[in-house]
Amino acid sequence: MVNTQLTPTSVPAQVPDSAKPPQAEAAPALTSLDLVKDHEPDAFFFRELERSGILLNAPQIKAVRHGEGPMLILAGAGCGKTTVLAARTAYLLAVRGVPASNILLVTFTSKAASEIKERIARMPGVHPAAARAVEARTFHSFALLLLRRSGCKEQILGDTGARHTIMKVILRRLDPSQTYQPETLLAALSAWKMQGRSADELPDQTSEEALVKEILEAFEAWKQERHLWDFDDILLQLRRRLDDRLFLKRLQQRYIWLMVDEFQDTNLIQYELVQYIAAAHRNLAVVGDDDQTIYSFNGARQESILEFDKLYPESRIVTLDINYRSDSRIIGLGSAMVRHNRIRRDKELKAAGPAGQKPKYVKPSHPEEEAEWVVRHIVGQVQSGKASYKDIAILHRTSGSSRAVLEQLLLQSIPFVQYGSTTVFYDEPLVKPLMDHLRLSLNPRRTEALPGALGPLYVPKEEGLAFISAQEKETRKKYPLIHLTRWSRLQSFQQTAVKERIKLIKSLKSMKPAYALQEMRRLFYDKYVQAGDPLVYTQYKEMVLDSLEELESAAARFDTVERFVAYADELSLRHAQMKSMKDEQNGDAVQLMTIHRAKGLEFPYVYWIGASEGILPHTTALKAKPPEELKATRPDAAEQQVHEAALEEERRLAYVAVTRAKEKLYISSPAYYHSKPAAPSRFLLEAFGIKQATEASPPRVRVTIGSNQAAPLKKR
Repeated sequence: MVNTQLTPTSVPAQVPDSAKPPQAEAAPALTSLDLVKDHEPDAFFFRELERSGILLNAPQIKAVRHGEGPMLILAGAGCGKTTVLAARTAYLLAVRGVPASNILLVTFTSKAASEIKERIARMPGVHPAAARAVEARTFHSFALLLLRRSGCKEQILGDTGARHTIMKVILRRLDPSQTYQPETLLAALSAWKMQGRSADELPDQTSEEALVKEILEAFEAWKQERHLWDFDDILLQLRRRLDDRLFLKRLQQRYIWLMVDEFQDTNLIQYELVQYIAAAHRNLAVVGDDDQTIYSFNGARQESILEFDKLYPESRIVTLDINYRSDSRIIGLGSAMVRHNRIRRDKELKAAGPAGQKPKYVKPSHPEEEAEWVVRHIVGQVQSGKASYKDIAILHRTSGSSRAVLEQLLLQSIPFVQYGSTTVFYDEPLVKPLMDHLRLSLNPRRTEALPGALGPLYVPKEEGLAFISAQEKETRKKYPLIHLTRWSRLQSFQQTAVKERIKLIKSLKSMKPAYALQEMRRLFYDKYVQAGDPLVYTQYKEMVLDSLEELESAAARFDTVERFVAYADELSLRHAQMKSMKDEQNGDAVQLMTIHRAKGLEFPYVYWIGASEGILPHTTALKAKPPEELKATRPDAAEQQVHEAALEEERRLAYVAVTRAKEKLYISSPAYYHSKPAAPSRFLLEAFGIKQATEASPPRVRVTIGSNQAAPLKKR
């Protein structure tokens, strides 16, 4: 049963009840009705906007009116940046007489591009033909358009499954004993290309580097022979084409007015593409928010915004700081958290949105209690008629930290949409082999569990299963894995390992499930994860360990392996049924997603779970010696800089989580996580003026130049 003592409070745990929750200032009520006088030359444009129901505030008017030269639009969360982009485009067309074909608007998603095109078409004074002529595309779509116009006929290898299959073929051809995962290799190749480099420039100083380079070069050669590109090749090919002076000149003569949305998300190669196109006329307007830079692992560079006015000294900076989305207390909390970041542009959001309620806080004992409370609370809100399921989002930091709440949604038959994952926790690639060993301990002939046992034995899955199946037709065995001890493809030490593994599987059934998992990790699984795919383990070691600890925490609730496996299997079944019934929900479903996925979205109700130290901020950002995945995002920075940058990005994640909520925000901070005490997130305490004793109060810094900044382009 849910803990009846879990009553939401107005302040987080460890904050005095008398503390005053942060609140954003009320925004000025003045709009274009007051600020644009009828005698002004462009008044007709704003009057038309007003008749269409669009009342721009003072900073929005500044951004729309801006003419030639660079401009940085700092767009706070919920401050109407899409309206400004559409209105500025319409202003260029209707007031400044700019030909529509000279305008390029770049976004990060096709959905955003379509939305902006639709907004432009609805703007007063914009002819339908002009709206169609404005180039509003994603980076990849625009780059492919230019390459096609240049005569490039390569086909796009965009299907993820197809690329994985091709990589598997190459791995088998080069070295069947290697257990690199295709997705890991392809992600490494993508990260490399987004630095503007090709596979033949990969490092090869160590034997491991040389092997990875050989594999990736073989993959690139396979594509080249068949005249195929992947998505990263599109940007890379355009970047190389821009070294052709004539090609670049034609491009600059065509696209004289350039606007870029979500500028903080640009990686190095996208950043360079923008610089090249804008170099001739410098009519570049970029829109973004450095406080929402949360994709550094994908190459996003906060420096794009922080250093804009250094690269373009004549630029105008306009801050959209009036939030129309959220209750003033929600905005106040977000601002009170993110202002503790040292490296940011100074801004403070004001509130003009509808009134909701102040954020509420709960402190469950552990994630299981947290999940039960959240789901019961959601059900109560829906049953009372206060909300529909589709109004509600549950936001979490990692897949592991959502495990308990996903299970409760399934067990309570609550309709939900899960973003970024298509399985329950126990079926995830890292977890499933361990669960399959437990399944085999209960039923050694459980066919679908055999592949999970083959990987950690370093046996090729497809060939191994085929051999076992052929042998089973001749002689059925209680433990089909025993056939591998007579497979000539395996060396004697591998055959011995199979025998030892079968002995272990036999013994697991009688153990407590948590102890069984610990034994498997100690005897073989942690070594397998580390050696089986060094790229994964090196780059994401902390996330790997986090998931394995979460599995042990989940197993600790059960006395027997049989009950634990039955529970996991029941969840898998319910998840499959939920997916098959997705169309019957008519869109009325709770949204379950990581905070990363939620950026750019908004919801009437938000439940931010796992607001505790070690979850958010994540343990990766709390270590004085940063793990490899963080070092990779800032390869030229000192360890202390990497540590500070990681903690600041975690704080930005918290800011994004809070500012997704429109009316109601519930924040849960489990007191224990993986059986260890967990204090409420420091980001919450900081917002109420409580600093950790070990932290010194930092000096205010408006903008600090990062260590991995991109150099300005040389004059051509």
